Amino acid sequence: MSSILPEMLPSLWRRCGSLIHMTGPKRGIDFRDDIVIEYDMRIKTGEEETHDLSLIDGASFIGNVDVSSARARAKRILGNGGAIDITVSRIEHAVEATVEVLISEVQRGFNLCLGCFTSDLDEEIQLFDGAIGESRCLKRSVVAVAIRSWLELKFKVGPESSSSAEHCCSFRANSHGLGTQKINTGSALISVNVTWSPLPCGASKFF
Repeated sequence: MSSILPEMLPSLWRRCGSLIHMTGPKRGIDFRDDIVIEYDMRIKTGEEETHDLSLIDGASFIGNVDVSSARARAKRILGNGGAIDITVSRIEHAVEATVEVLISEVQRGFNLCLGCFTSDLDEEIQLFDGAIGESRCLKRSVVAVAIRSWLELKFKVGPESSSSAEHCCSFRANSHGLGTQKINTGSALISVNVTWSPLPCGASKFF
């Protein structure tokens, strides 16, 4: 039996060629059989939803033969308003890690890019990329991690991504419990909480 938690990270190509990075789903998908994932993504153009420009509107079919364990697979979906790049990974014998990040004691504004690596995969999962001007909590993220492996978080902090300093922390996967670490960057204090949750029957997850 296997399950799937899409670590899907769509990237939207705009007309100018730049990227908009988007977070993946908040929960996992049990991969016990073939899966159909529906998409309805729009570009807001006015007050009324009916005026919004449709980017993609359709579905993807994913089967057991399409996703190898512990490998990232990239796919591009072309739409009327642009293209969506989606990366999918299947993690066997996984647990869920709910990542919560609190930014406090902000001394000055800075840019923050937060990425993570899971289960020895080379593909980086982007969890956040934006400006920090005051104390705040980042949106929770859910990541699948193979049991007895590691979740590695990488924080890039600086005025610009090209001149940012890197700060890292790691958490060993567990079937339950809470892990906490703090990082003092000089610009702010970053508190990281990772809550571990088991999956039914030790199944795998699809991210």
